[in-house]
Amino acid sequence: MVPGTPQRSYGGQSADARRSQRRARLLDAAMDAMAGNGWRTITVDKLCAAAGLNKRYFYESFADLDEVATSAVDDIAAGVREATLAAVAAAITDPLERQAYVAVDAVVRTLIEDPRRATVLLGSVSSSAAVQQHRDSVLAGLTAILVGHARTVHDVELEDDPLARVAPAFIIGGTADAILAFVNGTTDVAVEELIASLSTLWLITGNGAAEVARDRHTGAG
Repeated sequence: MVPGTPQRSYGGQSADARRSQRRARLLDAAMDAMAGNGWRTITVDKLCAAAGLNKRYFYESFADLDEVATSAVDDIAAGVREATLAAVAAAITDPLERQAYVAVDAVVRTLIEDPRRATVLLGSVSSSAAVQQHRDSVLAGLTAILVGHARTVHDVELEDDPLARVAPAFIIGGTADAILAFVNGTTDVAVEELIASLSTLWLITGNGAAEVARDRHTGAG
């Protein structure tokens, strides 16, 4: 295409809109494969067939299969992050118990709304080390947001205490396992019970860690 030439519209949609739709179809097909244990044997041809697209459209959006997988992880994480930050911001003047509840509620409901999201973000579904490292990095970023909020709430320099390096992994890992067990049907609780239980465990762990860290900080001073 000559630079500056207007892109043609088909069916009332611009070229960019059609490209975005094709990308979304590929990502949806990728999520199906990743959540259904089919990613280890996926190929570009198979993915395009599942998306109902010609193979040439794959490369207009992605360089390779790893990029599709990391993009799927990023999209899911962005949804979780946006929902959680919005929920916490709306409850910022509420009691700590309420803040914990709305944060957990946002995380859980965003992931179980489409159970594939939970499996792709929280499970180990890729045979690629690069994708797994990217997923771990994304989860670390989400954890950092929650930890930052906890430090503000508890008003204690937790980063000086070893608990700051252990508690987040403990909480997020346990939360991930509980959500996966729920979507896999191995935990027989209602979603409201899952959210209430997780928020209680977040509070117990967070308050306990803050109390221990504060006592250590005071004793050291």
